[in-house]
Parts: sequence; structure tokens; C-alpha cells
Amino acid sequence: MKTFKLSNDKRFVEKLEDIVGLYLSPPEHAMVLSCDEKSQIQALDRTQPGLPMKRGRGQTMTHDYKRHGTTSLFAALNIADGSVIGTCMSKHRHQEWLRFLNLLRRQTPKDKEIHVICDHYATHKHEKVKAWQERNPRFHFHFTPTSASWLNMVERFFRDLTERSLRRGVFRNLQELTTAIQDHIAAHNTHPKPFVWTATASDILEKVKRGQRTLLKTQAV
Repeated sequence: MKTFKLSNDKRFVEKLEDIVGLYLSPPEHAMVLSCDEKSQIQALDRTQPGLPMKRGRGQTMTHDYKRHGTTSLFAALNIADGSVIGTCMSKHRHQEWLRFLNLLRRQTPKDKEIHVICDHYATHKHEKVKAWQERNPRFHFHFTPTSASWLNMVERFFRDLTERSLRRGVFRNLQELTTAIQDHIAAHNTHPKPFVWTATASDILEKVKRGQRTLLKTQAV
């Protein structure tokens, strides 16, 4: 089974070419950070202890669980070296986004221009965020098209975090969850590896055209 979702963003091509251009030909003497929030990460504890994997039997865990709160991870992936700046917060409003931007301001070289790739979530375009950008002109924002989160490279890091540290985890409280996330980021940054982007904007646009033709055929049926 194949699934797809076509973006209805009127500036899709413009935004696509802008972001892919940053991936394939990043500007000199600047940093490109792919940023996003992984929101509402649940601290889940199983109702009974699981059994470890052994010969002839896979690892087991109960299907039901107990919730112990949620956290939101704010993360910025440096596309040049693969390192990640991340922090957990209880909410994901514009106030938290501003706190995260200030963290990036402190932890990035003062003599470099910073290009921030993020989605068009209203939090990222709040009036106070725009005012912050005016006070910090070395930060430049690039927004992904509507329904195109796959264009944000930090999603690859979120996928690895989920598969390696969260999906089978058992967290008895919120602190255990945030510690697991922080430990994953620390381990990742010990030997970071950049994700290599190879698709050009024209390659992606050709796939979009094929998706549009498939959609038209489906509607005709």
C-alpha cells in the first residue's frame, strides 16, 4: 500500500526550492539548522513488567499502560555535521519557541548567520517571534510548505529517537522520560553524522506530478 498527501500551498515550488537549495548548497560562513518540536511525548509505564527476548520468544510487553504526563522536545539539527541542540519543555507555545531561539542564539557562533528551517505552525510566526527576529538580524527563517513536514530534515532525528529510545521504553515519571531524551541527544552528539540530502527540487517536483496524476486517476474511477 502506498500513501501520499499533496500540498496545497500556493508557494510550494518557491519554498521547496529555497529549502532544498539550503541542503544541497548551504551558504558559506553560515549555519543551517533544521528545527521543529516533537510535541506531546508521553511518559508511558506498562501495567505489568515486560519479559526479555530469549530463544524462540520475542520481547513482550502489555498492550495497556499508565500515563505519567507529557513533554515537548524542541530540537535543532545542524545539517553540516549532524549535531543536535535540544531541550524539553512542558508546553509548545510561542513563549517556549522564543526560549528555544534564545538557546540557539547562545549556543551558536556569534559571527555566523543562522538559517532556521521550520514549519508554518502559528507559533513560529507569532508577532513576538517576528519582533525577536528584528532584534536578531543574523537569524533567517525558512518555512516548509503546508503538509510537507518530510522536507524538514530534523524529522529524521525524531524518527530515530522514537525507534531507539521511546517506543519500547518504560517511564515511571516525567523525569525518566526527559532523562532518556537528553541521554539520546548526548549519545547522538558524541559521534554525530549528518543526514545526506540527495534529491533535487526538480526530482521532487516530478514525484509530485506523478502523485497528481495518480490522484486524478483515482477520482476518475
